[in-house]
Amino acid sequence: MQQERIDWPNGAVMALSIVVNVEEGSEMTVARGDRGMEPVDELGIHIKSPIRNYGNESNYLYGIKAGAPRIVALLDQYGFPASWTVAALSLENHPDIAAAIRARGDEPVSHGWRWVHQFKMDEAAERDFIAKATASIANSTGTRPYGWLSRYFHTDNTRRLLIEAGYTYHMDDYSGDVPFLDSTTVPGRPIAIVPYQLDTNDMKMWTDPAYTPRAWLDYARDSFDQIYAEGLAGNPRLMSLGLHLRIIGRPGRIGALAAFLAHVAQHDRVWVTTRREIANVVLPA
Repeated sequence: MQQERIDWPNGAVMALSIVVNVEEGSEMTVARGDRGMEPVDELGIHIKSPIRNYGNESNYLYGIKAGAPRIVALLDQYGFPASWTVAALSLENHPDIAAAIRARGDEPVSHGWRWVHQFKMDEAAERDFIAKATASIANSTGTRPYGWLSRYFHTDNTRRLLIEAGYTYHMDDYSGDVPFLDSTTVPGRPIAIVPYQLDTNDMKMWTDPAYTPRAWLDYARDSFDQIYAEGLAGNPRLMSLGLHLRIIGRPGRIGALAAFLAHVAQHDRVWVTTRREIANVVLPA
């Protein structure tokens, strides 16, 4: 079964979407009224007790204080735009990140009001969650989000609620390398689906401690080369590169990102762009 055909602007043979996730400052903690600590931890330690994990909270804070400046500096060096999937509360707690997004003219994408499990919400709670996130991100960055990425799972209502809230694309899909339209959720109001690739996401270096920055770089570079080659052969595709401030922003990992961006810069027929621009290719004019 073939993926749908797509043509990128200006003769590009592939599109590259750099996605910077900002979850720091909105992760789970009893300090924000959660039942327990954030389970996603580089140390892999999660105790099911209503206590604070100060160590992991400081690990997340590292992403804001040290990781973000390194990532922004690299993006600026190459002049590459990015889509920032942001938890709204993260930007409220760390306005310097919102300021960086504004200064770069990058796209904010909603990653929820907080980085919590949306799939547990009923329709009314999820509608409120979407509305709060949208308003907060617009206030923090000066631009409302048009794309949405859930934390892992979404509900049967999510896509319809996003359309009602004015969203034009959804990222919770891993089915291919080409964006496409969902015209069935709300007839007459299509929403673009812009697939997100998890295999090139730096999160794998947290979930599997044996996965080194060198392995991640090799895999990301090989993925880029394959997509680029397919584009040259007449089958343009999309590649996503998922980043996290607290992960790739570490001193021992940031070099892998630098090497990948240098590799991309050596190719002149790649369209490095935002996810909203990618969605606009398939949305009706």
